Amino acid sequence: MPAQHDRLCPTPEVADALTEGKPVVALESTVISHGMPYPRNLETARALEEVIRAEGAIPATIAVLDGRIRIGLDDEALERLATGGPSVMKLSRRDLPVALANGAIGATTVAATMIAARLAGITVFATGGIGGVHRGAETSFDVSADLTELARTGVCVVCAGAKSILDLAKTLEVLETYGVPVLGYGTDEFPAFHSRRSGLPVSHRCDRAEEVAAILEAKWSLGLEGGVLLANPIPEEDALDAAEMEEAIGHALAEAGRQGISGKAITPFLLAALERITGGRSLTANVALIRNNAAVAARVAKAYADLSRKK
Repeated sequence: MPAQHDRLCPTPEVADALTEGKPVVALESTVISHGMPYPRNLETARALEEVIRAEGAIPATIAVLDGRIRIGLDDEALERLATGGPSVMKLSRRDLPVALANGAIGATTVAATMIAARLAGITVFATGGIGGVHRGAETSFDVSADLTELARTGVCVVCAGAKSILDLAKTLEVLETYGVPVLGYGTDEFPAFHSRRSGLPVSHRCDRAEEVAAILEAKWSLGLEGGVLLANPIPEEDALDAAEMEEAIGHALAEAGRQGISGKAITPFLLAALERITGGRSLTANVALIRNNAAVAARVAKAYADLSRKK
């Protein structure tokens, strides 16, 4: 059932689906405003919703518009996010109150999307890759709020691992410390975003959506706080060579250092630099992996809805 909250504004379709216990999949909006160039961002946003519908679930892209948290966006709202440029705030947990109070337009990160999804009663969320521990965090202390949100907010996040620009080993260590289950969907190894393998193990492998749903139900029925990370590798045919990507990331990080880029500006900067360095292939892979994640998220949402109806 959707929560009643005067800051939430679900579309009638999403509200009805949640009331009736139908599967709903949340989608973030930073991928639209800060993750891809126009018009690829708008095309991808529309395509993700189509993928989820084709799998039998209802998409709910989340953003802040005109002082409300919108749960589900129409095409006009998607266009505003895709073309808003610097006027669109990048919203994590700390930024949500500011955007709401000021009536700003804002795109939600993984952390903010989890918060909004949980408030609305949505349990499954598809994204590209989560944020995590940045390389050099031992001196910069740059650790994404996505990790603390996974520790506290009960949503299943379907991703292709953490973004490959991060320190994946340290990211997994933090998730372990926070008690976040890291499940591999059809894999024993944590994927590295553009690449299928990182050499790092997941805590448990699941080969079917029903297995994931059972783990979600068991976790939350015990009253255990926090989310679950479902790591879904990029399809083999769309994956990029890990060694090549590591070299490209090294160049992008060096460029960011020279320009003094840091904080929440670093991720969009690095993604844009990787797109340029790889001749657009990183962006093509990014689109492929998030589409794949949306399809898997829809299957998990359906399995969880079916399981909930049996309880």
